[in-house]
Amino acid sequence: MPTTEQRIIDQLGQLIGSASVSSTDPAWDQGNRSVIDLLASWLSQMGFATEIQEVTPGGNKANLIATRGTGPGGLVLAGHTDTVPFDEGRWQSDPLSLSERNNRLYGLGSTDMKGFFPLALAAAASFNDTELQQPLIILATADEESSMNGARALAAAGRPKARAAIIGEPTSLVPVRMHKGILMDAVQVRGRAGHSSNPALGNSALEGMHAVMGDLINFRADMAQRYSNPLFEVAYPTLNLGHIHGGDSPNRICGKSELHFDLRMTPDGDNDEVREAIRQRLAKIGEQRGLDIELRQLIEDVSPFEQAADSELVQLAEKLTGHTAIAVAFATEAPFLQQLGMETIVMGPGSIDQAHQPDEFMPLDQIQPCIALLEQFIRHYCL
Repeated sequence: MPTTEQRIIDQLGQLIGSASVSSTDPAWDQGNRSVIDLLASWLSQMGFATEIQEVTPGGNKANLIATRGTGPGGLVLAGHTDTVPFDEGRWQSDPLSLSERNNRLYGLGSTDMKGFFPLALAAAASFNDTELQQPLIILATADEESSMNGARALAAAGRPKARAAIIGEPTSLVPVRMHKGILMDAVQVRGRAGHSSNPALGNSALEGMHAVMGDLINFRADMAQRYSNPLFEVAYPTLNLGHIHGGDSPNRICGKSELHFDLRMTPDGDNDEVREAIRQRLAKIGEQRGLDIELRQLIEDVSPFEQAADSELVQLAEKLTGHTAIAVAFATEAPFLQQLGMETIVMGPGSIDQAHQPDEFMPLDQIQPCIALLEQFIRHYCL
């Protein structure tokens, strides 16, 4: 009979070996069904009722809802099954094969966040011979790293339902009760092309874009004054001008230019309100300069997330971990689970510093502490 740690390593090796990259780039994008089927098989053997929710036609991308026990309360242990793309040449070992060295488990998704699932299963297995009074739900989602369509599908379906949810993103087992939202938008400026020898022959989209960029930078400073939150390491909303293109020749007045930016809002603000404020500012620039300026979404937004500091789940997490709950800049599926009526935190093994990096790893010394913590949450919410 394999030991718990041997079983965890074996399961993690199988999950990592089942490639499930999600990306906005079709050349990289893959399904996650092989990972979902693996988890469903293991959980079925443990006595969980498993339901696979297809996220795309044909089910190449899917969510898994695995439930043991019944009742109106209970606990959800949640994670995403997809990974980011990778550059194999920058890894010291095969990213799609689990490698153990230096008391670490290396592999793509080892910490972000396939590694959480074997630990959640190990914690659940501690109660195999115990009758649960409230349900324990293991939730696995698709496409967190790109569209979050898996979590969006769950929110639209209105399930699963439970009293509390823990999302096992890598936080070094420190509870997270707050994170910024994210929106990614494009600004397209259309002017009029013409011969560069006479400015009157055209209306430069690049010069218009210069005004747009300056105004966005000023708006960023305004947001820092209005929406700062000292609980964040970067206390204010960030706005990053990430990509720009315009024109085709130095001797032609530019007729069209496009800028892509992201904005990460604190829970003190609202994505829709901020976008509308930007839209009004851009309309004013367009009117002043005789330019057509369009603002459009590149991805569906993720809302800022906040779980109240005095909520039962946060208080319990702080007591069990010995850490005050923190705020982080990265976005998660937490807002979607919170929409389902569950108190929600983000807390899992490994560090976000290793996520999205070559030689991603899970520290071996996080395994047993994580299992022990999850067992205590299960005991509190399900027994």
